Amino acid sequence: MDFAFSEEQEMFRDMVRDFAQKEVLPLAETLDREERPPLETVRKAAALDMLGIPFPEKYGGMDMGAVTYTILIEELAKVCASTASTIGISVGVGMMAIYLAGTEEQKQRFLPRLISEGGLAAFALTEPDAGSDAASIRTTAVKDGDAYVLNGSKIWITNADVAQVMTVFAVTDPAAGAKGISAFLVEQGTPGMTIGWRDKKMGMRGVSTCAVFFDNCRVPAANLLGGREGAGFGAALKTLDFGRMSVAASCLGLAQGCVEASVAFARDRQQFGGPIAMKGAIQAFIADMATQVESLRYLVYHTAWLVDSGKEYGWEASTAKLWGSQVATFCANKAVQVHGGMGYMKRFPIERIYRDAKILPIWEGTSEIQRFLIASKLFKEAGVKIAP
Repeated sequence: MDFAFSEEQEMFRDMVRDFAQKEVLPLAETLDREERPPLETVRKAAALDMLGIPFPEKYGGMDMGAVTYTILIEELAKVCASTASTIGISVGVGMMAIYLAGTEEQKQRFLPRLISEGGLAAFALTEPDAGSDAASIRTTAVKDGDAYVLNGSKIWITNADVAQVMTVFAVTDPAAGAKGISAFLVEQGTPGMTIGWRDKKMGMRGVSTCAVFFDNCRVPAANLLGGREGAGFGAALKTLDFGRMSVAASCLGLAQGCVEASVAFARDRQQFGGPIAMKGAIQAFIADMATQVESLRYLVYHTAWLVDSGKEYGWEASTAKLWGSQVATFCANKAVQVHGGMGYMKRFPIERIYRDAKILPIWEGTSEIQRFLIASKLFKEAGVKIAP
């Protein structure tokens, strides 16, 4: 189905679809095989102003809102989840953290060059002993004159080795719990910050993820996100709401791509004297896939509409991310089944898509965390407080 997009949004969707077919799809297999991020594609996207879609014009953005941004991520994910995720993590959490929580000076200093130059941003929260329990991070930041000294480590940080700037979360007041967490903008090449080797993954192999180590890393006090200590955890939660909507858009695109590929394959594949599209089992697979995708589409774009309307959307972002990851993995699995043995072969993109989909119930908050967040709001409204 098509939503009531504005004429400008429809033109943008057509432009992104053309870009995806001509610039993104031809590189998808290469990125997966060579395990490298799509830096050339990111620069081309920047030249078309795609990286500034959700940001105001005064920061070099297009001020086109979350719905248009969702169109971008959906269309990219249809053909290459790695490209959609590289851009989605950079824009949806890396740059978005600066926009949502940074000072005016920090926004003016970082956002315009990231948007115009095709620079990538990263979001460094996860640690070896603090994944879903983000409030348990151990990286520390100690004030020393006009700087903060960071010590600790992060893992699985997307874009870490290619990012111009990284939002790093660290403890400034160990006695204050989550309220003692602050965030810092650490620029590429800062002494004391070391990027580990690029992780080798089952899927999303075109997305760069690395460990990051801080050894007496001095960060200017001017790079304290928001200009005050203790605001980091709140900034992380607010940013992750937008990030979950972004991941849900990737799920939608990946799932829609599975439907389209399965329909085309079933139309052309001949077995038992005719196309397998004539077989009831294949029809059932595709009908179930399409039904789930359409339900997800409503949820994702409703969440984006809430963002553009200035309304609260954290709960909806969690539901979209939870359902999106289920729909994406379901559709990827059924698409392999529709393709049969060919779906298991690397010469067909479904094999890559199947591997890419597996991470979606895990990153940007696991499905288990999303279920807790969804349930906790409902129980709170019923007068019951629950704990994870």
